[in-house]
Amino acid sequence: MIPSRSGFLLLGETMNPIASNSEAVQILSYPNKPDRIKQLDTFLSDRVKTVLVDHRAEDGLAFVRECRSGRRRYICKSFRVGVDPKYAMQPATAIILERNATGNVAIEEAAKQFELTEREQETVQLLLQGLTSKEIAGRMGISPNTVKAFLRLVMVKIGVSTRSGIVGRIAGLREEA
Repeated sequence: MIPSRSGFLLLGETMNPIASNSEAVQILSYPNKPDRIKQLDTFLSDRVKTVLVDHRAEDGLAFVRECRSGRRRYICKSFRVGVDPKYAMQPATAIILERNATGNVAIEEAAKQFELTEREQETVQLLLQGLTSKEIAGRMGISPNTVKAFLRLVMVKIGVSTRSGIVGRIAGLREEA
């Protein structure tokens, strides 16, 4: 299952979009509003070729591992999609763009350094994705008050007093890694 804030593109052999979700369109069209773009398919095709294709790759077509959209960073995962020849479709490439606020390496480092529990790590991971306490609660199947309690415990353990302090401390660990 693709997380709700992830972008998805399905590209044909010529790197033209065959299908996409609204999140991918928003990521690739930022700062423009997607509904104001006249020829969206052509625009997306150009953005894929300029933003997602790794032009430094020496061994044929490759995609970048990370891209930016405004201030946000996204992990770019690409997969070749094999197609059964009896359907007479071209081979395709699926691309998933996942929001990456700081990365798993930093969370693993923070978990070791500050002795965070699994639930605290999960809470921090969702916080780093930009989710509110209510959204985190929904994803974890707990109450927003429990989320706030986890975040307070994390703040005490890592020595900060705000949610943004948590993000800043984790970001600092990532840069050290």
